Amino acid sequence: MRALGPAGAVRGKTAETTVPDPAAERPEDLVDRDFTASRPNQLWVTDFIHVATWLGFVYVAFVLDVFSRKIVGRRVAGHKRTDLVLDALEMAIWSRDRDGRRDLSGLVHHSDAGSQYVSIRYTDRLRKAGAAPSVGTVGDALDNALMESTIGLSKTEAIKPAGPWRTLDDVEIATLTWVDWYNNQRLHSSIDDLPPAEYEAMYYRSHRPA
Repeated sequence: MRALGPAGAVRGKTAETTVPDPAAERPEDLVDRDFTASRPNQLWVTDFIHVATWLGFVYVAFVLDVFSRKIVGRRVAGHKRTDLVLDALEMAIWSRDRDGRRDLSGLVHHSDAGSQYVSIRYTDRLRKAGAAPSVGTVGDALDNALMESTIGLSKTEAIKPAGPWRTLDDVEIATLTWVDWYNNQRLHSSIDDLPPAEYEAMYYRSHRPA
């Protein structure tokens, strides 16, 4: 995976996966396309993609911490029901708790207006975790541009080069491998040409209580 380097193949268009629910009451957009954060767990963004396999489509959901660009949650499934994105969120919450960063108070969680993300189950889970839901406008990819860019990287660096895919398990293994490389080895110009995990670790070292 390292051989890919920071620049991969030519990136294609992102397919639409979430379907807006016009009848659903949506949280307001708290981000307004300002994808910046001054600390971890201040702003998360999320989305999912579909991947064609010999047995049909599978879906890959991600949760990204904007400060460090670290992927903190992921999930691969054979459906795109609310459980898909809810499982990715649960992993993000669990991974922060595992790392001793369980305080999510003040967190804004931003997504598109897909029915999965505006569902009662999903927004209730966010509020239970202490996070404020934020939802972009319908049909405007720029309202979730940072996440769109990251899932584009996953397709360019992991999905397209190794396809066609046979099974969900194959996609899941490839996703796990790519996320590990992305978090721990891939250099990001937006965070001083460091990998996300290293950038985040530097933050916590510099903010260690005296």
